[in-house]
Amino acid sequence: MADKKKIIIDTDCGSDDAMAIAMALNDPNYEIIMITTVSGNVPMEQATVNALTTIEYAGTYEPPVYKGADKMLLRNMTYAYETHGNDGMGDIGLVPKRLKAAEGNGIIKMLEALRESRAGEIDIVALGPLTNLALALRLDCEAMKKAGRIIIMGSAGLGDGNVTPTAEFNIWQDAEAAKIVTEAGLDYVMYVGWDACLGDSMLSPQEIEQIRNSGELGKFAIDCNKNLMEMNKERFGDNYLDMADPSAMAAALYPECVECCDKYYCEVDVSGGPGYGTVIVDVNNVLGKEPNAYICSKLYSDKYKEYIYRTLGAK
Repeated sequence: MADKKKIIIDTDCGSDDAMAIAMALNDPNYEIIMITTVSGNVPMEQATVNALTTIEYAGTYEPPVYKGADKMLLRNMTYAYETHGNDGMGDIGLVPKRLKAAEGNGIIKMLEALRESRAGEIDIVALGPLTNLALALRLDCEAMKKAGRIIIMGSAGLGDGNVTPTAEFNIWQDAEAAKIVTEAGLDYVMYVGWDACLGDSMLSPQEIEQIRNSGELGKFAIDCNKNLMEMNKERFGDNYLDMADPSAMAAALYPECVECCDKYYCEVDVSGGPGYGTVIVDVNNVLGKEPNAYICSKLYSDKYKEYIYRTLGAK
């Protein structure tokens, strides 16, 4: 794997994280050097179990999974059981048969890997609240600045929120952490917004069946999203899937699928009011401040879905 781009995946592994991780494990151009877990969709311990389960189902190689933060920086947790099930994986009995978490703290292991790397050698893909990344920045900002790209599934992009009118779940869970990451002066931060997985980028019932019928991995990736499909049947009238984490993973590992992505000055609202957790995007440069984050708000749906099919063996 010497010629492959190295990545660290930081995840609160629920069902859409599982699909995204499976995609990354099956991309021959990348090597996941570790997975770190954080509370978010489910408690950190359950997220760890889910990540290990996903690695087993992916059937490729087995990066170490390290446990990270089990609490947010300041706020109490609000888990996404209604979206992902009580176990985060649709409550269909998915557990690892063989793998166990690696010894060591995920935040410390992330920093060790970055310290030992060349500048830009390792990218980080964050699929959950940014607690681990914020703590890593507080412990060793210079090591974190050695990361290449930091791609985050988070923010409402340029659209509406999904937990408040303006906030998206991952950022809303730990806005203080997101504020630290956004204002850290990192070279390359990209927020893949909630809006990027909507519209034509949602998986239709026919596309879902194509993936599910493609083999064991496709069946796993769809079945663990059972709760989300049931929720979406009420929202959209059928079993559509709006796959936030797969859209972020595709934007990170297959940039050709990114249609709209521009750099703006961004701030995270930590005021405690109704805007808490909103990534405020200064689209018109009203504040006149230096842009500090890319906002990916739209994907080419055909290229994005082709990447899903290819990495999950559905094509």
